Amino acid sequence: MAELNKKISVTIDNITVEVEPGTTILQAARLVGGDVTPPAMCYYSKLEGSGGKCRTCLVEVAAGSTADPRPMPKLVASCRTTVMDGMVVKNITSERVMDARNGVVEFLLINHPLDCPICDQAGECHLQDLSYEHGTAGTRYQFARRTFTREDIGPYIQLHMTRCILCYRCVMVGEQVAEQRVHGVVDRGDHAAISTFISKAIDNDFSGNMIDVCPVGALTDRTFRFKNRVWFTKPMDAHRNCENPKCCGKVTLWMRGEEVYRVTARKDPWGEVQSYDGKPGWICNTCRFEKKKASDWTVEGLTTISRHSVIGANKYEEMVMPQETIQKVMGGLEPRKLMNIHSISDVNDPDITLSELPGPAHSVDFDRANSINNQIPENPGDAERHNKQMINKTQG
Repeated sequence: MAELNKKISVTIDNITVEVEPGTTILQAARLVGGDVTPPAMCYYSKLEGSGGKCRTCLVEVAAGSTADPRPMPKLVASCRTTVMDGMVVKNITSERVMDARNGVVEFLLINHPLDCPICDQAGECHLQDLSYEHGTAGTRYQFARRTFTREDIGPYIQLHMTRCILCYRCVMVGEQVAEQRVHGVVDRGDHAAISTFISKAIDNDFSGNMIDVCPVGALTDRTFRFKNRVWFTKPMDAHRNCENPKCCGKVTLWMRGEEVYRVTARKDPWGEVQSYDGKPGWICNTCRFEKKKASDWTVEGLTTISRHSVIGANKYEEMVMPQETIQKVMGGLEPRKLMNIHSISDVNDPDITLSELPGPAHSVDFDRANSINNQIPENPGDAERHNKQMINKTQG
């Protein structure tokens, strides 16, 4: 029994971490954090069965385990591969992984429109971040892109299928979170698309969570469309006692001034809804779409956003400012006096202001400086005070 609870060790990009048995490579990498964590466009830890579709989280297994140290011949999806004791994984340290990820991103962008300037997801789009890291300036694709007409699939949600990457997250929300799923993937191959059943509309009370899980701008909030940019709004944590027992009632209000522009579920650093009491913090449509007044909520404070995000720019009072080290090194000398040469020059007198002289400066104006002993003390900050003392003695 003790062996079953024993943690196993895995090394990812030369960083070793201990995890529970059954942990996937992606989950282990998230424990390390930073650039070590592979990107994921389809995996969502709060949705059972997610992952294994987008292939952006491919990694190289250089050693399978301590018992069998042979490398795996092909790249594997980190969201679907469980770790073994002694496994060695390469992510950003592998050229094969970087080359494969660049190819996957190119494939995802084949049909994706270049409409980031008008997309409501801009600024918080995972595909946008991925394309900056692994995309190219041009495309090799020479055929016509597939396009779809925008469609309102419910009173609150608009589907822009042209942007969809078929991650299946919204379908899983309909199956696992909403009361009844009335949409899914129709057709196959390059004709596959998200759509609702004939004459059906998505109107269940938790359908708005489809917007939160969408990694791109395929599903957008109709009550927020084109009203504002997310980086112009301020995200605030808030809560209310929701009448729906399945709703956690804890949200993020996106405000500008006192006006609430939209309401979303709170998210963790990986873009997934936060968990409370061991359960995902899904919110109902009443909280999301109908409670758009600050008075409807108990506002807790500013939401903590990753500092690299454009949303968090200039939003925080406690900014991390660089410390001024020049004064410590120069014995108290201010940075603006770094070019002060009075303490080492034989011809400049710090007490003489050139602009106050009745005419051009002559050598006689600096005779007093010629008698100064310019021996520099060990502390450069004391040099100027030393010279002033010598000037006073000369004048006396």
